[in-house]
Amino acid sequence: MDPVVRAAIDAANKNDLAAFLACFTEDGVVDDWGREFRGAQRITEWSDNEFIGKKVSLDVTEVDERDGETVVTAQVGGDGFHGPSHFSFRVEGDKVARMTIRA
Repeated sequence: MDPVVRAAIDAANKNDLAAFLACFTEDGVVDDWGREFRGAQRITEWSDNEFIGKKVSLDVTEVDERDGETVVTAQVGGDGFHGPSHFSFRVEGDKVARMTIRA
């Protein structure tokens, strides 16, 4: 698994928003089921309401490299959504440019 993807997953599991944000490029994007949040402020707002703010936990069950992206399958827990999800990470340099979440 790409080190920055591992860092983002670890930060989410530690509920460490600052460390999670540090994994993204300045104009990084979270695409949560088609809703896009670009940049640290918008990612923070999304995360506070739906991700780290809900004490998310990601139990990784599979990692795959597809079309230049790292696809992480995880069982999501916490105080929000529960169930399996796929997290596709597009990395540019040593930062995440885009994290896409789908079923």
